[in-house]
Amino acid sequence: MEFNITIIVVLSFCLSFIFALGGVGSAVVLIPALSWIGVPFHLARPTGLFVNCLSMLGATWSNFRQKKLDVKLGLPIIVASFIMAPVGAWAGHFLPTRILLWAFVGFLFFSGSMMMFFKSAKYADQYREDRPLAGPVGVGILAGMVSGLLGVGGGGIIAPLMIAQGFNPKKVAMVTAFSVPFSSFSAFVAYVAMGSVSVRILVFSGIAAWAGGYLGTRVMQKKMKPQSVKKFLGAVLILIGIKFLWSMI
Repeated sequence: MEFNITIIVVLSFCLSFIFALGGVGSAVVLIPALSWIGVPFHLARPTGLFVNCLSMLGATWSNFRQKKLDVKLGLPIIVASFIMAPVGAWAGHFLPTRILLWAFVGFLFFSGSMMMFFKSAKYADQYREDRPLAGPVGVGILAGMVSGLLGVGGGGIIAPLMIAQGFNPKKVAMVTAFSVPFSSFSAFVAYVAMGSVSVRILVFSGIAAWAGGYLGTRVMQKKMKPQSVKKFLGAVLILIGIKFLWSMI
């Protein structure tokens, strides 16, 4: 894999920067990108989780320093996803690769469509400010399973479902960035225990991802509007899904 290290670093930095704008983590596009340049899918998944963890830690550190992070809203998601992510990783280790690839494509289209087209009538003119328990816990359970199963960190589940519940997309991006490292880390540990990692790829991609995530979050805080963040990321996910689907048929 040495001849691919430079490409992996560039991809990790650029994608982490772009997806930190919405707080969902770059693994959702990094995994297919790594697969296209020759990294086996079973190595791309834990690499995506590791990159998500570091890039979103960079994003969360930026949010924390700016005192814009709603910790109470994110805690139920963190706890539920942290517990469920290893379960998803264990299940994914035994499923055929082609089934996982089709599930991954379905995930891309679901997340992209939710971000681009879903509108909550109840909160059409205002965003809710309460901090419920049941809704975020349910989101965390689903995000944890998906995170471990597909190696995507769960941000693509957390963001659209929290937006669907009426929360401000910009606030959701920060909460998602706060939650993703925990589910990503617990799923990553499960993959390490099963022996599906490449240390060299992890080191180089991880450093690049942290820098990209930190810078992307700073830009999001100062320049991006909530609806712009949501629609931009939704369009990217759908385009990646189309590209991935085309390569499979």
